[in-house]
Amino acid sequence: MSFRLPSQHIEDLPTETHDNREVSDSSSDEDDADDETWDDWVSDSMSSRPCKSLFDSSEFPSAGAALEHDRTAHGFDLEKHCTRLGLDVHQRIRLINWIRKENPKVSAVTALDGSETLFSSDAYLIPVLEDDPLLRQLIFAPKTSGKLIRNFDPELQSDDWSDEDEDEPSEGAKSSQAPTDLNHAMLQIRRLEEKLRKSRQDFADYRGFVSQKLNLAGLAESLRDPIPSSSTSVAIPLRDDDSHYFQSYGENDIHAVMIQDKVRTASYASFILKNRSLFENAVVLDVGCGTGILSLFAARAGAKRVFAVDASDIAEKAERIVKTNGLDHVIKVIRGKVEDISLPDDVPHVDVIISEWMGYALLYESMLDSVLHARDRFLRPDKGVMAPSQTKMMFALCDASEIYKERVGFWNDVYGFDLSTMAEDVYNDAIVDVVGPESVASEPFVIKDLLLADITTRQLDFTMPFTLVSTTARRTKINAFVLYFDTFFTTTGERVSDDTKVHVIHEGDPVLAELWPLGGRPHITRRMSSGEGLKPPSPVITSFSTGPKSTPTHWKQTLFLLRDPIRADEGTVVQGVFKLRKSTENSRELEVEIHYAVRDSESTELGDAIIQTFKVR
Repeated sequence: MSFRLPSQHIEDLPTETHDNREVSDSSSDEDDADDETWDDWVSDSMSSRPCKSLFDSSEFPSAGAALEHDRTAHGFDLEKHCTRLGLDVHQRIRLINWIRKENPKVSAVTALDGSETLFSSDAYLIPVLEDDPLLRQLIFAPKTSGKLIRNFDPELQSDDWSDEDEDEPSEGAKSSQAPTDLNHAMLQIRRLEEKLRKSRQDFADYRGFVSQKLNLAGLAESLRDPIPSSSTSVAIPLRDDDSHYFQSYGENDIHAVMIQDKVRTASYASFILKNRSLFENAVVLDVGCGTGILSLFAARAGAKRVFAVDASDIAEKAERIVKTNGLDHVIKVIRGKVEDISLPDDVPHVDVIISEWMGYALLYESMLDSVLHARDRFLRPDKGVMAPSQTKMMFALCDASEIYKERVGFWNDVYGFDLSTMAEDVYNDAIVDVVGPESVASEPFVIKDLLLADITTRQLDFTMPFTLVSTTARRTKINAFVLYFDTFFTTTGERVSDDTKVHVIHEGDPVLAELWPLGGRPHITRRMSSGEGLKPPSPVITSFSTGPKSTPTHWKQTLFLLRDPIRADEGTVVQGVFKLRKSTENSRELEVEIHYAVRDSESTELGDAIIQTFKVR
């Protein structure tokens, strides 16, 4: 879903420093800030958005003008008709979309009595016209009962708002003049605040209703099915976000893909095997151990005890792998969720937690929540180390022309037929694929910086303003944002300095030869130059990138394809806000909302703001 709004939306957003360490502990605070700007900028757009008539092809400069035309030319007063039928906001939205989609005669609309199935059908919650001003007016205009406002005034005062539940002066007694004393001013402020709160709640209810309709449909279906029970009560099935997740990790193929990812596996091996002083005689916890490969590395590096935890069936194979390699005296495999397991009584804490928890777009699958739970329960509070210690989500402009051709353009002409309908849903989901380094059209922006030592699960839902500047040498169509992540390991678990460059592994780099010499010939390292031995030792940092410049990893990159591509020259500025949260339908999945506006290199003003939403699943 996407829609367009005035640039004021972007400009009014609260500014933040480019320091992702300043993250609010409360997601509700962020939501409140978002709500304050939401109402501010959306009202300006409704009075000037062109609007089509409900019954003919005429277009008018505003929703109010279109409603007036329908009343005078077709004898249909939408507001009176909705009031007569007693329609709530959702039913009014369905009615408007039904009229636009089915094109009924006026007589057919006026004959409706409110009992028709269209008023309960989810199909008519989906807008027929993108950014339909009539729907926007229903959702955003100041209201308490879903009334349509024919002549919406962005500067509307509280005097113009109607509320049957409040004891307000009659229409004749109302005045648009400023209050004359403090008591009247405070009363007017309270009324305004209450109207604003109810308006926000109406929109939140609508957005939540649409986002959860699949869940509601599933619940309704389950309630229709007979459920064996000795009781007359109906058992409502609990939502299960974990079963499929753990089952998928019981298969061989997924582990083969991960282990064969040289960037991933060699980076973990490099950190563990090159930092024996960290692992020597240490107690290590491997969260989500899979085949146990990281536990095997830790044991080889001298760990005293390793606890390998996994809740999927792969744990049984991991136990056999450990025995096959003669390390069952060091490694103990524990089958279960890390939230539920316990360590032996003689192990109050562990020295190191290792885990390969990263998913697509870094946070997909929400495994980090389990890792943080393990940190809080088991890691030494003084000198415990998380490995990896830090990850950064990187965000950039992308010329994803090849992906666009494969996923969207392909459907435009298939053996001479237009199958473009098949591409309509492509924009709703993030695309996980590989793009080349030449496709990146800006310097990356750190959209989220996660220090594993102190980040909390609440901070994994976040909102971050961003600014991207096009670096393309010629005019280019930017049809996507690209997201990837960089990962850092330190022996202290501390944050890397801001100027630390991530190690980008290219094809042919001797990452494996350094650890496992081939043909008996060890990898030749550069000799230390004269005087280097006198310098203080630098912190030991291992890192890798999943970005377009690196050898492709199994994480690939995450692409957000734009319905409205950006025409960019060198210096074009794209300014906006990136929002991410766990999906309301499945906590293992992600919901992303990107707000952005463009300023040409020769302009001083931002264009319209565009909002597009995506699922990462």
